[in-house]
Amino acid sequence: MTDRTAIVTGGGAGIGRGLVLHFAGLGWRVAALDRDEEALGELAALLPEDRFLPLTCDVGQEQPVRAAFARIGKWTEAAHLLVNNAGIADPYAGPLEDLTLEAWQGWIDASLTSAFLCTREALGLLRSGAPASVVHIASTRALQSEPHTYAYAASKGGLCALTHAMAVGLGPAIRVNAVLPGWIETGPWQKAARREEPRHSAEDRAQHPVGRVGVVEDIAATVEWLAGEGAGFVTGQQIVVDGGMTRKMIYAGD
Repeated sequence: MTDRTAIVTGGGAGIGRGLVLHFAGLGWRVAALDRDEEALGELAALLPEDRFLPLTCDVGQEQPVRAAFARIGKWTEAAHLLVNNAGIADPYAGPLEDLTLEAWQGWIDASLTSAFLCTREALGLLRSGAPASVVHIASTRALQSEPHTYAYAASKGGLCALTHAMAVGLGPAIRVNAVLPGWIETGPWQKAARREEPRHSAEDRAQHPVGRVGVVEDIAATVEWLAGEGAGFVTGQQIVVDGGMTRKMIYAGD
């Protein structure tokens, strides 16, 4: 066990769930924020009560975030890692002419506004735990796109810009970096009612120079490194974790 504490948003499922279990497995205390109370309850059943704090919270809304971090402040005196992982998983918005402002704002709030709100509210805890880290989970879609992903791409691109702005403004006590996942299989990391075993074709694997689709453990290992002493000279950076997929040229007919 360790006295180190991590806070993970969107911690109920997918990459967030993997991060919660990864850091809990390293002996960290972990607080997880998610809108899905059922998913958090499943995690709570797996982890020691005194080492895990589940908080049902819409992290895109100011007052719920303030209330959640007030609760975290009563649970721990310091935090050493904040992972802003929350977001809308589905990137597809449909044709631009049909995209409403309300829907656009939903994507922006889920990823970008939430990262601002949660980092702001976590500052006191992170400074008490300094040297501390903030890691934003962005996406390779901040760097490249496919049709009809306007709001998702904008929210993830905004996270990348927020990363270097926060790195400059919050250092040296707090380092801030972004992880940009590519295709990461999250099916096994959903709550029980939505859990799926992955089925990847040879074509799926061949899209990646490493020869496979990514797994949640790839992201957890990267975040662990960014939070550790070995990355003590790394801040303001975008770490792409995509098996080389964005480096592979694709031609018509491939």
